[in-house]
Amino acid sequence: MDVTVISGVGPERGLGAQLALRFAQQNMHVLVAGRTRSKLDLIVNKIEEDGGAAEAVEADATKEADTARLFEIAQNKGDLRLAIYNTGNNTPGKIIDMDASYFEDSWRVCCFGGFLFAKEALRQFETTNGGVLLFTGASASLRGRANFGAFNSSKGALRNLAQAIAKEYGPEGVHVGHVVVDGPIGGEKIIDRFPEYAEKLGEQGMINIEGIV
Repeated sequence: MDVTVISGVGPERGLGAQLALRFAQQNMHVLVAGRTRSKLDLIVNKIEEDGGAAEAVEADATKEADTARLFEIAQNKGDLRLAIYNTGNNTPGKIIDMDASYFEDSWRVCCFGGFLFAKEALRQFETTNGGVLLFTGASASLRGRANFGAFNSSKGALRNLAQAIAKEYGPEGVHVGHVVVDGPIGGEKIIDRFPEYAEKLGEQGMINIEGIV
């Protein structure tokens, strides 16, 4: 069976979860990975209720052992065709006020985790004669912005990593995409956690999740 692995699956009204639901409809076995088991189980249950196949894998994207285990599970399920790295959190703050660990953690989640993820995916693509590797980008991937130095630099690094992978492995049949989501997504993360901000933006000021998927 063809397999999809998605890292960075959180709330149901989030990009990772909606991608999982979408590709499960394409008769793919979907592995949903993230840090919160209850959220993962919710998505798996929804996929299975709709007749799809999925499995929840609790994993920290910044830990090499967790990522290796994720892809070992994928290999046992079938042939990896699609891998999506959707992990990343916005990390605002002034440079002078940041702890070194805060800056480093931003890079580890956005970029280092992407490296670990890509490495394992590429190993499996070698045995399946190619596949698709996607990274979720943001406006921060393209430009620096005051008070977002940690996030800007981390997402920019991920974009450059994706470009390097595309040049290295494109000739071997691996399609690499870095998809820039240029604005706030109208999902649970913003609407529920920052209702005043969401209200200020309005429906037209946020990107529709279904449109992205």
